[in-house]
Amino acid sequence: MTSSVPSIAVYGASGHTGQFVVQDALRRGLRVVAVGRNAARLAALFPSGVECRVAALDDPAALVQAFAGCGVVIHCAGPFMDTAAPVAQAALQAGAHYIDVTAEQPSAQATFADLQAPAVTAGRVVVPAAGFYGGLADLLASALAAPGPIDEITVAMGLDRWWPTEGTRLTGERNKAQRQVVQGGRLVPLVHAADVPDWTFAAPLATYAMVELPFSETITLAHHLQADTIRSLINRSALADIRDASTPPPTAVDGSGRSAQRFELVVRLVQNGVVRTAGVRGQDIYAVTAPLVLEAAQRLMAPAYQRSGALALGEAVDSMDTLRALNGQALEVFGDVQVA
Repeated sequence: MTSSVPSIAVYGASGHTGQFVVQDALRRGLRVVAVGRNAARLAALFPSGVECRVAALDDPAALVQAFAGCGVVIHCAGPFMDTAAPVAQAALQAGAHYIDVTAEQPSAQATFADLQAPAVTAGRVVVPAAGFYGGLADLLASALAAPGPIDEITVAMGLDRWWPTEGTRLTGERNKAQRQVVQGGRLVPLVHAADVPDWTFAAPLATYAMVELPFSETITLAHHLQADTIRSLINRSALADIRDASTPPPTAVDGSGRSAQRFELVVRLVQNGVVRTAGVRGQDIYAVTAPLVLEAAQRLMAPAYQRSGALALGEAVDSMDTLRALNGQALEVFGDVQVA
């Protein structure tokens, strides 16, 4: 007898992040369909109990067929500037919600602009940038914010090392768009990054020199929070890692496949002169994306879920409820949010 619960499709399932998503879905007892472009690689990576389907990005009919019967499509194959639109459009045509994990600002912007109307027509939700970059900051800021205008949101990211995947390097080569920040309540190009103070993270991290470098969280936050200023900072040493061609890719150090990398992401929000701060700590920015998107996917597939349109993660799901579910499971949540 077949379960009435729809499957979750993972596009880019054979990639580094996609494998984490498939394996975490299996641990949760979810029905998962691994979708990619290479049948042999899919078969080699996943056990016989995982259904594998093949679909190329330039074959819309095959994509729709690959997502048939799925409640949500989780898209993990970048560069998303090239891949998000065909995968999201096929997901909607197949009757599925769509989530991706882009860190690319142009991709997130295009998804919000181009897929709002199709998503509403389909009665489904499209959520770009729901991973480590984008999703975590959006959940934290949404949990901290009260209704009304916000003076400033600062996102500070500390990574003790950044071992980039092949996909991260490909995205860096592809994405040459000028980065954007929010100033005066609107998105503007980051022309000259201002000097920013050092930021002290908890051990095993340290006090790091920081640089202003916005990722997709700037786009998601600006999409639904009325903030005068939004800026994102990352430690210079992590940026040096990813810019060094000799930095190796991640190496697994435990049974789940996580690397030894430690991270901390902090959101400081100023509203009506009151400063509130919350953050998350954990291991491996690629691995932590899996529980994050799967918590979102499960909420979107709930029978009572009725929203539609192109939404940021913090407006698509209950931010506090999602942070509570993640706390202690995949990461540690701390600060001015009640997750206990």
